[in-house]
Amino acid sequence: MPQSTPVFTNDAVVLGLLALILGLVFYTSHSNHRLCKGFYRYVPALLLCYFIPSLLNSFNIIDGEMSSLYKMASRYLLPASLILLTLSVDFKAILGLGPKALIMFFTGTLGIIIGGPLALVSVGYFFPEQLGGDVWRGMTTVAGSWIGGGANQAAMKEVFAVEGNLFSVMITVDVLVANVWLAVLLFMASRAAQIDKANGADTRAIGHLQQKIEQYQAENSRIPTIQDIMLIVAVAFGVTGLAHALADIIAPWIGQVAPHLANYSLTSGFFWLVVIATSVGLLLSLTPARKLEGVGASKVGTAFLYILVATIGMQMDVTAIFSNKLMFLVGIVWMLVHASLLLLVAKAIKAPLFYLAVGSQANVGGAASAPVVAAAFHPSLAPVGVLLAVLGYGLGTYGAYICGLILQQVAP
Repeated sequence: MPQSTPVFTNDAVVLGLLALILGLVFYTSHSNHRLCKGFYRYVPALLLCYFIPSLLNSFNIIDGEMSSLYKMASRYLLPASLILLTLSVDFKAILGLGPKALIMFFTGTLGIIIGGPLALVSVGYFFPEQLGGDVWRGMTTVAGSWIGGGANQAAMKEVFAVEGNLFSVMITVDVLVANVWLAVLLFMASRAAQIDKANGADTRAIGHLQQKIEQYQAENSRIPTIQDIMLIVAVAFGVTGLAHALADIIAPWIGQVAPHLANYSLTSGFFWLVVIATSVGLLLSLTPARKLEGVGASKVGTAFLYILVATIGMQMDVTAIFSNKLMFLVGIVWMLVHASLLLLVAKAIKAPLFYLAVGSQANVGGAASAPVVAAAFHPSLAPVGVLLAVLGYGLGTYGAYICGLILQQVAP
């Protein structure tokens, strides 16, 4: 039965709705009203910015799949926000965060590699007929997406010859389960202090980085003029344009001279877009452009990220779980293995929640959402999410291929 036309199909109208939702959430979350204070004590504002648009999509008020807003936000606003959020970053301080961030990232990767086979075996024990055949092949594409990104997912589709209809089901499982996990991470981020205290985690390096950024802001902040705002816009979108121009040259060139590097996402234009935007932003932090932080560069960048969050949310259909229920169960068990392993290792090495959340999302969500989770802790930490996500792109094909070989051996 064909789906009915959504209430709003004009992207300008949909963008207006998303802007109103973001404005309402921020207004109420900063309200002194007793009901608002009580509500936001338990429900993070950032989670609502993500969840409310998903309800609009789920109930056919808007159509996130047909809308081009996510592509706009991920291709224009994401790189612009990365540039503005890295303007004042102390790169040495990021490196000074220590090895625990990498440990948690690789733990997340391992959780995806072993989680898929464990989910297939455990759920397949009860439903061997439904999860037999080529289901394991389709799961390799989810592994590619959850360790790396879209390019790695496409690579697994070709490597393991995944049939089109099965691939469509796996994309739905990928998007829904990953977005539910994103919501959980955003909720946990709002409770980071309590969780870290209970775990006995050492957050001094993270606190030091935040303190340096806040001190710089306090010492250099002033009321922005229209000239300041236009300079922020010029730097953000000027460098974004440069990143697009270079990505449009580099990715096709690598595809021609070394097509095998597609396995490492090096032929992906989006990969180079994120890498170039982040790299130029870090370079600008060593120049007078750093002074733009004093007039709110990171605040503008954070606003861009919130728009991205809303467009990510509108991609999710919470009612989709009622179709292909069994595959969603597999996806949920898979993600639980990933999360459980992260929690165990974090407890063992007393890693801060920030490392767990960003290490996980750098795998599962990639460069589009890892900085969102990182910025939920503090805007200055967004580049950490990007750097780890770029690492995930490089490992995605390797990890997913290993996962696929294991899946093949354990398939019912």
